[in-house]
Amino acid sequence: MTESFRVEKDDARRRLDVVVAAKCSQFSRSRVQTLIESGHIQLNGQPVKPRHAVQTGDLVTIEEPVVAPTDLRPERIPITFLFEDEFLAVINKPAGLVVHPGAGQTDGTLVNALLHHCTTLSGIGGEIRPGIVHRLDKETSGCLVIAKNDEVHHRLSQQFANREVEKIYLAICSGTFRQKIGDIREPIGRNPFHRKKMAVIEKGRSAHTQYEVVKEVNNNSVVLCRLLTGRTHQIRVHLLHLKHPIVGDVLYGRSALASRLMLHAWRLGFQHPMTQNWVAFRAEVPQEFIEFGIDPDELIHTRLGHSFAATSRP
Repeated sequence: MTESFRVEKDDARRRLDVVVAAKCSQFSRSRVQTLIESGHIQLNGQPVKPRHAVQTGDLVTIEEPVVAPTDLRPERIPITFLFEDEFLAVINKPAGLVVHPGAGQTDGTLVNALLHHCTTLSGIGGEIRPGIVHRLDKETSGCLVIAKNDEVHHRLSQQFANREVEKIYLAICSGTFRQKIGDIREPIGRNPFHRKKMAVIEKGRSAHTQYEVVKEVNNNSVVLCRLLTGRTHQIRVHLLHLKHPIVGDVLYGRSALASRLMLHAWRLGFQHPMTQNWVAFRAEVPQEFIEFGIDPDELIHTRLGHSFAATSRP
């Protein structure tokens, strides 16, 4: 599909990615940036950078690439569906399941499982990650939404980019917190000394996590975290920054005191991209958390404090 438009006077001197994202609502800004960087969006027939300032009368040409059919093999991997309709699905991802294929792993992933369970999936993410709108770390369990067509994928991606999605995680952290409710606003970037890790660094990308301690068990803290941004390993890094690493985190923690990373994407809420209704889902608390002393019924009735109330949805 190819389309084009001329830059109007009101858009002169603005960034190309900003202008295209405003003109083409079917694309998220991150998607626009990707298309510009790959040369599929050009200015006056020439590739430019996303930050390039446009001028009145410039011709913007957009050619969205056709997603190649995937060569990945469908696999009969069990998936727990929390919700499914013709447009999307919400699943409870188990800990230990990789979301999408990567270097050295082309099978045994959530994508392989989705190819078996779903007859249609969006292709925006590229041939190796159909349907995947967002991701969870391999070690993290919980709510994950899957798009079944490109329009739904675009609309969901925009909600994530605009921070309109409610994401609440359950974590068990080592030690007890002096401040039981807090706001963490520390930038996150690649750890300069360990490339597999992220870290709080001055030149990192802005990151915002709200947290509340809801229970203390055997010198550990049960913590609910609301993600306001979606940086890689954000909760793990932010809690480590407070000197309360997540129990079972062998990458960031001091020791593995549990059989898994004790982080669970407990609640997920968003506006259904087709019905426009607000929908919310809760992934069952894993057995490993219950064995650590968490009562799921008690957790459900927890009244979240002021740090969560400001952004709570109905």
